[in-house]
Amino acid sequence: MRTGIAELPLHYGRAPRWLFEKMAKLSRAIIEVIVEEYGPEEFLRKVSDPFWFQAFGSVLGFDWHSSGVTTTVCGAMKEGTKDIAHSLELFFCGGKGGTSRKTPKEIETIGQKIGKNPQKLIYASKMSAKIDNTCVQDGYNLYHHMFIFTKNLDWAVIQQGMNLEGVRVRRGMARRYHWLSLNLKSYTCEPHSAVCCDLINPCLNMVASESEESRKIVTEIAKVHPDKTKKETEKILQMPARHPVLKLDINPKYFYKILLKTYELVPNSFENLLQIEGIGPKTLRALALIGELIYGAKPSFRDPARYSFAHGGKDGFPYPVDKETYNQSINFLENAIRKAKIGENDRLKLLKKLINF
Repeated sequence: MRTGIAELPLHYGRAPRWLFEKMAKLSRAIIEVIVEEYGPEEFLRKVSDPFWFQAFGSVLGFDWHSSGVTTTVCGAMKEGTKDIAHSLELFFCGGKGGTSRKTPKEIETIGQKIGKNPQKLIYASKMSAKIDNTCVQDGYNLYHHMFIFTKNLDWAVIQQGMNLEGVRVRRGMARRYHWLSLNLKSYTCEPHSAVCCDLINPCLNMVASESEESRKIVTEIAKVHPDKTKKETEKILQMPARHPVLKLDINPKYFYKILLKTYELVPNSFENLLQIEGIGPKTLRALALIGELIYGAKPSFRDPARYSFAHGGKDGFPYPVDKETYNQSINFLENAIRKAKIGENDRLKLLKKLINF
């Protein structure tokens, strides 16, 4: 399941080299202890928990509320474990910017080395990114994607989106999305169990439970001849004012071309529809509006955000921090630090930092 979303201030620049090297060393030591004590699957559970991830980033020395904690901690974990990944049976792929686009190739290479078919993992990597970039239209564009998996092909995803437009969402913010494969039931219906951010926005949420009928109708529309669907697009411009977040800004010629492709391929499910090349946020938005206009199948405009801790959470707004979960994360890390293969001085500093946090 996707287990969380965290919204963080967008900070620019890079961590100093000396700090990154130390973060890589410390993350390696802590990960080794977790895998040795509890197994690689338990690490996936922890890293997919936004509370644990925040505490972990703080222990490693990064600003707890900065967007950089995501990219830097993920980079440190990948760098720190690169020469022991096979003994850990825990593999880190992807990263920030252009590196994220190399994820499928990295997964394929590792799959060949460990004698596993990587296709399901590559699918999971691509689909998790597609869902958060296309189906949850919250104003954040993905720029970071890390895919972590075990030899048993269990996996977790940590990805982050950026908002720079300042329209309906706070400008200069980054939102982090967590996924976990264990007990995954569906990619397209409520794939998350907890979402953390401080701002609730109008948002097209095609993976909300309330969007079930809309998902069905959108899939059916995609199978109709594009000439018929094209005639309905003009009516979308007269949709009620409550839909300004769904401005129709798609090129009609491009839209027709995509509809022709979906008509020829005949997707048998919403998930299959998402796999078709060219189905992006604008196309899905238009199909959802057409579905509401013609068939009355209303998509959800509920932001998946549920909890806040990056801003205001300590004051209980808009929701209180889950203190029990946070304390469990801290206790877990305390035990891992005590057992980690690091010097006593480093160990004491980390424990002190965690206590202060």
